[in-house]
Amino acid sequence: MTIVIGYVPSAVGEAALEAGLAEAAAHGEDVVILNSPRRRSTVDVELIDETAADELVARAEQAGVTARVDHADHGDDLVETFRALVAATSARLVVIGLRRRSPVGKLVTGSDAQRLLLDLDVPILAVKPAS
Repeated sequence: MTIVIGYVPSAVGEAALEAGLAEAAAHGEDVVILNSPRRRSTVDVELIDETAADELVARAEQAGVTARVDHADHGDDLVETFRALVAATSARLVVIGLRRRSPVGKLVTGSDAQRLLLDLDVPILAVKPAS
């Protein structure tokens, strides 16, 4: 089976990566690390380069996990990108990181994490970085 980990280069992404690798190692599963750029974006601070992707794969190998990085662009709908990857890999679990947000921020902007939790048809492990 496969675990999909949503990753951005931040404390939130690191928390998701650590939790996802631990889960994969415990169950002998493969990992796909999704680092998804916005469609047609030439500069995206959340997009990792090939060197960083290789480092993530090496970290997975150190944990005893086979991993690859997927850079499918998400355009306007990140949920559809996750849904397509889950279907393509027959993933049994998605791991995402959550960031702390103010109540006003939640009300005004909504949340990709909330949409993933509500819309995906597989279990989701949502983790927060250590304080």
